[in-house]
Amino acid sequence: MNKKIVAFGELIWDVFQDGKKLGGAPVNLAYRANTLGDSGCLLSRIGEDDLGREALEMLKKLAVTDKYVQMDPVFPTGYASVRIGSEGRPDYLIAPDLAFDHIEITPEILDLAGSADCICFGTLVQRSGISKNTLRELIAAAPQALKFLDLRLRKNCYSAKNIEDSLKAANMLRVKESELYLIKNELGLFEYDSRGLAQELISEYDLDIVLVTRSKAGAFFLDRDGNYMEDKGYVINLVDTVGSGVAFSAGFLHVYLEEKDPEAALRFGNAAGALTAETHGATIPISKNQILDLINTGIRRERKA
Repeated sequence: MNKKIVAFGELIWDVFQDGKKLGGAPVNLAYRANTLGDSGCLLSRIGEDDLGREALEMLKKLAVTDKYVQMDPVFPTGYASVRIGSEGRPDYLIAPDLAFDHIEITPEILDLAGSADCICFGTLVQRSGISKNTLRELIAAAPQALKFLDLRLRKNCYSAKNIEDSLKAANMLRVKESELYLIKNELGLFEYDSRGLAQELISEYDLDIVLVTRSKAGAFFLDRDGNYMEDKGYVINLVDTVGSGVAFSAGFLHVYLEEKDPEAALRFGNAAGALTAETHGATIPISKNQILDLINTGIRRERKA
């Protein structure tokens, strides 16, 4: 049975040196959820401008519904300059005061939240009080839904309060290992290793599960009962990591929402993220069969001692 996953937040054009691609983690999550057989619902806002019109055309091509994408007559469609580092990791420079900063509450999106199995959100969309307040109302309207925080800290677009408020609103957290140590500094956490920090976040913010993605080294989960599992990284032909974290999240949620099995979900999400890192950009099609094939036949990386 397909699950309804609401992806709340930014729609952004990622502007690379060789062109632009439609991006924003919520766009990518809705797309990936749909390709896996779930119902991904993008909830965002774009400007009444050329980039906005291009975005609507691209959403059609990606088969992502624009039903819950609001139009803004004042603020422009989101855009970000993206540079890819030597290890394929993207660095984003995001303009201030964009349309996605002004997502408004409406009866339609409250109804959407009330029927959702999961609401996914990050910190970028909460840099403005308007979208942040809308998110809080959505969460209040969805007591039945899993609240999934896909952290994704963007330079100059977050604060300690922003992070803390997000953690308090979430049941589950997905965070890159490198950003786990940024959280440690921002929130004054005490533990020194990744597993210890995950446990501290669970205890401090009443989280059910923390998922930590480790790039080449794979990922692990820790839950409130102390259950822990690591899944090693795969040997892949790296192109870039744009969208790989979101693909991990979509893959994890696809399995977890149906089976409530975090171990199987971790394996599926880890493989989905690895396959995405072999493509340029975040919306190259990847099938469930490809993911399962990688799980069954992929070559694993050995962790360094």
